[in-house]
Amino acid sequence: MNTKSSAHYQREYRKRLREQGLVKKEVWILPENAKQLSVLEKQLRVPEGVNRSNGEIAMTDKINAWTTVSLYEALKEADLFSGGQATIELIDGVEPALHVVMGEYGDLPLFLTVSGEQIIVESVLWSVAEVKDVAGFNEAVLRTHKYFPLSTISLDSMGADGDYYLMFGALSSTSILHNVVFEIEVLASNVIQATEAYSEFLSIPVAAS
Repeated sequence: MNTKSSAHYQREYRKRLREQGLVKKEVWILPENAKQLSVLEKQLRVPEGVNRSNGEIAMTDKINAWTTVSLYEALKEADLFSGGQATIELIDGVEPALHVVMGEYGDLPLFLTVSGEQIIVESVLWSVAEVKDVAGFNEAVLRTHKYFPLSTISLDSMGADGDYYLMFGALSSTSILHNVVFEIEVLASNVIQATEAYSEFLSIPVAAS
């Protein structure tokens, strides 16, 4: 398994942002306002004179729960995918999954599954072997992961490849499509931010701001 760490996608993400003429500005906010900041940031990437709506997709509430297949059919028509900012692929099997590649975030791969009453969106961060101080990192995660809205960090076994840290988000399988798209975008953003936030614990190179 040739799994690239989130640091690789962070470097590609920053490169693409610079190529778009964007610059980074540090802001200080209350933790509970992180979700609003994420929405506002996307609006401020749009040039003056262009409609800066929040990009919500016209839709109706879903009364029935999504399945992985039905969600795939709906998502591929959403602006995020139909507009080319990301791609989505249905991986068929006993437990089908969706493979999402976020072009805007350096081709960061995400995986989405529907399991019972939950939709899970997740992405690999890095392996345990790439962490210099595992105990220190684990403590830092427990103290700070709340600053990444809607996302949580877990430790999972990849079989013969060892243990990896993943970041994931979960929402109800009856969620409206807009909320699913938002979860995907927030998770991608959080993976990039987490790589920067925890860079001191990593033995892999991380892009500078």
